[in-house]
This record gives sequence, C-alpha cells and structure tokens, in this order.
Amino acid sequence: MKLYNTLSRSLEEFHPVVEGEVRMYNCGPTVYNYIHVGNARPLCVFDTLRRYFIYKGNDVKFVVNFTDIDDKLINKANQEDTTVKEVAERFIKEFKTDANGLHLYDYNTMNPRATEHIQEIIDFIAGLVEKGAAYESDGDVYFKVESFTEYGKLSHKKLEDLISGARVDISSLKENPADFALWKKKKEGEPYWESPWSEGRPGWHIECSVMAKSLLGDTIDIHSGGEDLQFPHHENEIAQSETLNEKPFANYWLHNGMITVDNEKMSKSKGNFFTVREVAEEFDLEVLRFFLLSSHYRSPINFSRDVMVQTKNSLERIYNGRDKLVDLLEVTKEVELSDKDREFLNSIEEEVKFFETSMENDINTADAITAVFNIVKKINTGLNENSNKKIVSSTFDTLLKLTKVLGILEMSQETDIEVERLIEERVQARKNKDFNRADEIRQELLDMGVVIEDTRAGTKWKRA
Repeated sequence: MKLYNTLSRSLEEFHPVVEGEVRMYNCGPTVYNYIHVGNARPLCVFDTLRRYFIYKGNDVKFVVNFTDIDDKLINKANQEDTTVKEVAERFIKEFKTDANGLHLYDYNTMNPRATEHIQEIIDFIAGLVEKGAAYESDGDVYFKVESFTEYGKLSHKKLEDLISGARVDISSLKENPADFALWKKKKEGEPYWESPWSEGRPGWHIECSVMAKSLLGDTIDIHSGGEDLQFPHHENEIAQSETLNEKPFANYWLHNGMITVDNEKMSKSKGNFFTVREVAEEFDLEVLRFFLLSSHYRSPINFSRDVMVQTKNSLERIYNGRDKLVDLLEVTKEVELSDKDREFLNSIEEEVKFFETSMENDINTADAITAVFNIVKKINTGLNENSNKKIVSSTFDTLLKLTKVLGILEMSQETDIEVERLIEERVQARKNKDFNRADEIRQELLDMGVVIEDTRAGTKWKRA
C-alpha cells in the first residue's frame, strides 16, 4: 500500500511499526456543537482506511478522541448557563447518533476524552519542563518552540516567518510569541484541576499527544485529520511528543482536502454551513458517507443538494444489484460450474483486484467505487433465474465484502422492516378488497423510494 505522507510530501510505501498491526489516531470533534459535513469527511475517509486494513487481515487499533475541555465548551456552557461537563455529555451523545448514521461504529473504535487523561497530561508537561523544553509563567505553562529544531517540518513553515508575521498569539507571558500553551491557569468560573503550576486545565495540542501516547504508544503508524489541522495543531503535537519521547511521533501523516458548498467555502456567515444532523433530515447518512468517498480524499469536494440527490440515486443502483442477488438466491439451483460460470467468476475477481489496487493507491475510494459499480453491472447483465446458484452466492458474498470496506449497504434494517410491514398490510387489504387502502400503501411506499411489483411468486420490492 502507498500513502501520501504530508511529512515528506510524497507517496510512500506503508510499513507498520509492528507487522500485522496498525495503530491509527484521527483527531476527533470538540464536543460543543453538532458536527458539520466538513468534520464528517476525515471520519468517513479514515474509517474506510481502517476497514480496509481489517479486510486485509490486520489488527487495527483506532482512536478518535473527544476534546471535552476547551474554550469553545466553556463559552457554550456560559451562554447556556450550564456546566462544561453537561455540554460535553450532550454533544458526545449527539455525535454518537451521527456517527452511527455514518456507520463509524461497526468495529471497536476507542473514543477517549481529554478529561480522562488529566494526570497523564500533567506528567507529560512535567517531563517537558524537566527537559527545559517548557516553562511556567504566572501559572501558565508554555512549550518553547525554539527547543525543537525541526519545528515546522510538517507544515513547511519557518519559525522566523511565524514570529515576524505575528500569526500566533502575542502574550507578555511568553518568552517567544510562537510558544504555545500546554497548561492554562483557570479564570473565574472555569473548570480546573490541581497541578504543580496552578489550578487550571490543559491546552488543546497536549491533549491529543497524551491520548495517542497512552493508547497507542510513543510512535504510531498513522495520524490523520483535515488539512486545516496541519498547523498549528499537528505541528505542535509533533514538537511536544518528539521532544519528550525522543523518537518519531507518527510515521505517516494523512490529511484530507476541504469541502466547499455550491463551490463556495463553507461558513456560517455565508449561510451555507450544514451540520450532519441537518443533512439527515433529508437523506440517510449513508448517502453522505458515499458522497464523501466519491472523490479522492486529498482533493477538494463540492457539497450541494443536487450532488446528494445524484449520490442517492447512485447508491440505490448498488442496493438494487444486491436485492436482485437476494431474489436470485431463492430461485436459482446449484449445479456444477460450467466454463461460462468460471469466466463470470474470473471477471468478478478482476474487479476485486481493481478494488484492492485502488484502495492501496493512496486510498483511491473513487476508483474502488467504480469496481463496485462494475460488479453491479455484471449482476444486471449476466445473472438471471437460470444462473448457477454457486455463482449468485459467490457474487453476493463478494459484493457485501467490498461494500463493507466502504461502509455502505448498511442502511438501517428498520426501513426494510417497515417496507415489509406495509407490503403485508397491502396484501391483506387486497384480500379484503380494500383497494383504496392498497393504493394508499403503494403511494406510501413510493414516497419512501420503494417500487413494488405484484408477481405470481408474491409482491416484490426494490428501491426506486
């Protein structure tokens, strides 16, 4: 597998620290609000990478953290006259609702909270102070960026430019304007913890370094997130982690491109800011996941309602292919494989190879999806009631295996259960000659995007 490493600005062959084991850390949400579609992209992309590693037989340890103490949470709590903990609990719960809709929880993902690691954070900071790489100033503790000679190696920014350009906070408490906070002394009314320097709380950057070290070790395989996190967040993580541990923090840094909305940068001021929850009001979130995987992860991607409608229609083609296989499994017979059967299986296997080659070429999910569509096309043109059940079954298993990597074909079974319930009600209505109700149910199903067909074998249904 080759991955584009932001650190080297090049495609590199992936070699994990431990063969057969992959340790990944993806920066998760600051839980003061609902996540937006931009937040969802790295979550879906790097979850797909995780799924592929598992598909290839690796043991994957994957961390997506919750930042549950931060200025944004404090401000939100003050606005709502509540506590930071209550804000965090509420939006962690809301995040999990969205995450389930995006199919981010089919394998065990670790979701540590910063507040669960306060003592480890204090110990980490104390280690940096002892090394002379951090200093206390009026209860705050700052990392001394000049102590890390490679500062800027990820973002390719020069320290002198950062200082002269005043792109960082200027504070009389700092020795250098580029120094960043590891520990912040409490202000009136803020939550705090006891530390050797003051009653206070951790800075943002230190939280991820500590959680990664605690759960994955000193050197991890992959650290990922949106490209907007390269600087200062990831740059600062590298500086403090590699200073304390005296070894590489992450061997591969992966960053996804940004999302525009109707070809404009997404922002609240422009009124084109969409939360995942708002998208869910009109579309199943699997459609959003499929959309986010439809372009290469490092490319910018444009979000719009029209594109989402197109994506929904495309996804339904895959569902219809799956549903056809389900129907054929009921009517086909198992016989010896013919030369034609073997030829069909070989053509499916070629698509599997294309899928794997695409995924191993820097997570090219767009091409991987093409392989899935090619299989669906072969299902529609090459299989029917007279096909060999062995071929139908093998193709079905292959389709599910590949779509499992992408995290699709997993829409809530509750929808299918409701469809079956309505169909059964319609059958009974027809038996009772209540044709008005039968017509109403047909329309209800159409409104749900379901088309029904009355056959001798019973009522069949498929997504429109």
